[in-house]
Parts: sequence; C-alpha cells; structure tokens
Amino acid sequence: MKRITRLVVLLLAVAGLLALVAPVVAASLQGDNSVLVLEIEGAVTPAMAGYFERGIAEGEARDAAAVLIVLDTPGGGLNTTQEIIRLIRNAEVPVIVYIGPAGAQAASAGSLITLAAHASAMAPQTVIGAASPVSGDGADIGETLYRKLVEDTKAQVRSLAEPRGPEVVALAEAMVEEARAVHAEEAAETGLIDAISPNVEDVVVELDGHDVTVRGERIRLDLAGSRLESLPMSWLEQALHALSDPLVISILLSLAVPAILIELNHPGGWVPGFVGVMALGLALYGLGQLPVNWLGLGFIAVAFVLFLLEVKAPGLGGLAAAGGLTLLLGLLVLFNSPGSPQFMRIGLGTAIAVSLTSSALFLIVATAAVRALRKQPLTGKEGLVGAEGQVRKSLVPAPEGELRFVGMVLVHGELWRARANEAIPSGSDVIVTGMDGFTLEVQAVGAESARPESA
Repeated sequence: MKRITRLVVLLLAVAGLLALVAPVVAASLQGDNSVLVLEIEGAVTPAMAGYFERGIAEGEARDAAAVLIVLDTPGGGLNTTQEIIRLIRNAEVPVIVYIGPAGAQAASAGSLITLAAHASAMAPQTVIGAASPVSGDGADIGETLYRKLVEDTKAQVRSLAEPRGPEVVALAEAMVEEARAVHAEEAAETGLIDAISPNVEDVVVELDGHDVTVRGERIRLDLAGSRLESLPMSWLEQALHALSDPLVISILLSLAVPAILIELNHPGGWVPGFVGVMALGLALYGLGQLPVNWLGLGFIAVAFVLFLLEVKAPGLGGLAAAGGLTLLLGLLVLFNSPGSPQFMRIGLGTAIAVSLTSSALFLIVATAAVRALRKQPLTGKEGLVGAEGQVRKSLVPAPEGELRFVGMVLVHGELWRARANEAIPSGSDVIVTGMDGFTLEVQAVGAESARPESA
C-alpha cells in the first residue's frame, strides 16, 4: 500500500513539473511570440541606426515574431540610410516598417527604409516618397554628380522594389528621379506597402499570415496572439538623436564660441572653457550628421571675433552690430542654403532670436569680465596702495636718525611696518601711498595729498 502511495505521489510530482516546464520548452521551440516595437521620429541619423541595430539584435536574441518599427522621418544622410538597409536585409527576424501615426511621413531616406523592410504598412493620411538625393554640404549638386547619385539610388530602390512588381519599381524610381511622393491609399493600390492600418495593433492583425522573405527563406508571419513590447530609445540614443535638430545645433554653437573666447581672453576660470568645449563638441557631432554648408560656420566664427573686438575696443556698437548680422547670416547659410532639405531649414524668426540672444549674452558676460579686470586689484602691492588702515604702534622718529617716522599699522587685517614723513599717534587712521619691500609708505587721513594719484 505504501508503495502504491509513493508511486502516485511521484507521478503527481512529475506531472506538475512537466506542466511547469512544457510552456517554457514550447516557447523556446516556437519562439518568443512577441513583437518588439521601436518608435522613431526625426531625421535619419547614426543614433537612429544604432537604435535599429539594438532592436534587431534584441529581436534575434529573443527569437521574436517580428520587429515593428513605427517610422516618422523627413529623411537624412544616404550613408546612414544604407547602413540601416543592410541591417534590415541581414536580419534573422522579420522587420516590419509602419509609417504612423496619421500625419507622419517617410520622406527621402525614409522611403528607402520602408522599401527595405520585409513587410510594411501606413496609417491613413501619411506620405511616402520624395527620395531625390542632395549633396552632403547642402549646396546645389553638379549635373554629373547629381546623375551619378540618382542612378545609384535608382538601382538600389529597383533591387528593393522588384519583388513587389514592375508597377512598384516604376513608382520607386519616380520617387528618386522626380521626387514623387504618394499618400497611403496610392501606395497600397500599387503594392508599395502591404496594408493601411490606423494603429500598431491593427498592423499585427493585418499582416498575420503574410508571406515574407527573410535572408532568402520564405516564411509566414505568425503574429496571431503576439504581445506588443515597446523597446524605447536609451537616454544616450535620445540625446545623440536630438543633436540632429538644427535649432539645437544653432544654440550650442551660439554658446560654444563666446564661452571659449572668454576663457582664452581671461584665463583662470575653468567654467566658461569647459562649457564652451562641451557645447562645441556636441555641435560638431550634430553638424556631422546633417548636410550643412560649412561656409556658415566660418561666418559664425567671424561674428564672435567681431564681438570680442567690440568689448576690447568699445566704440559706438558698430562691431557688435556687424557681429550680430554676421551671426544671423552664418545660421541662415549653415542650414538654409540652396539644396538643403526642407526639414533642415530654420525660420528667419528663429535665426534672429538665436542671434540676438547669443549676441546679448556674449556682450554682457565679456563686458563684465573686462570691467572686472580693470578694477584695482585687492591683493598684492597694487591691492594695498590706496587702502586705509589704523596705526597700532605710533610712528616715531627712526632710531637710525633718519628724517622719517616708523611704526606699525593694521591694513586688511594684517600688521605692517609703516613709514611716514611725520609723527602719527597710535589709533590714527592712515592711507597707504606706496610700498617699499615689506614696509608701507603711509600718510595720515586728511593730510594733503593723502590719497595716491592712482586711487
């Protein structure tokens, strides 16, 4: 009887253990059954590429059902775009690009990223296209170079669009050649995208069972019952991505240059130098992510040289006015030059506001620093001359028989040997007129010519 009881207990224990382990084993065999959701908004930057790479690696490590990228971008650098395309095409997990929410766009580089995805969808009232290349410095591209860039980009979009049919290939080429853009309904009609979905949850429902090719292998998306898991940008990725904003770059440049010039002109205080170097480094990183006209950076440097000259040799404010105008011109040329994408441009009002604020800040700080340097020193020989003190030991004739009177005075909380041309009793107020080694030359307060000429 005891044997039967032990056997029953053992069987129950094994059954309970299997009940616990079975779901884990099934999950490992069938995958995580989760969909990782990445949300990306703004220009295509290296920080965005790093976020893509991290999300895809996480999806592969977890054997997720898919990685779903919610995309809203005005475009960005071609090199970074090609890096993202390589990441998607070499991914071992299905990558879905969803252009959303309503009002979003996948312009320029965003359209290439969408074409590279294994499956794609758009929210109503969204736009895709306008993939014509621009130069790296925001200037007009020469005809020969432009044709080379266009043909290269067309070849790339053809390879991405061919699996979707000739109509999609023609539309993709028109996006590059003619900067054509289409809305969600047009994209769906031609087969450029796989679904129109109002939200992320609907994308999963619409694309469940959809056939895709992942690294040459035809698979079917198994998204039914998948749980959506958000994978947000890290704080570092967010910070680096924010540096692609032309307004942020303008503010950093406006802080960096005056801070560095103040440190160079008045060394000793590390705060302006530290702030200036950090701001300049971040600004240069941001400039490296966007197509900008470097001539604008030269104008900005000239502007702050003019500010510095105004402080050094103040006049009627002509140099300061010229510096403000040069700074404004630099900001406009840096981001608003011909050929710059629309998302890179900053408004005239914004540029004026940044210029005026930066000019005022620099002039206030630099002027205060110069005034501080022109004040009479408070330490050393220069700091003692003109200072008032009190006689602590009467100034009496010197024992050597000189026609001078010596004693002790208290100046700035310290006792000093003092010398005067007349006897001065203890407790009298005196003023320092000079210094000979460690002996102060003094006169009684109220005496004729008591204060030195420099005071």
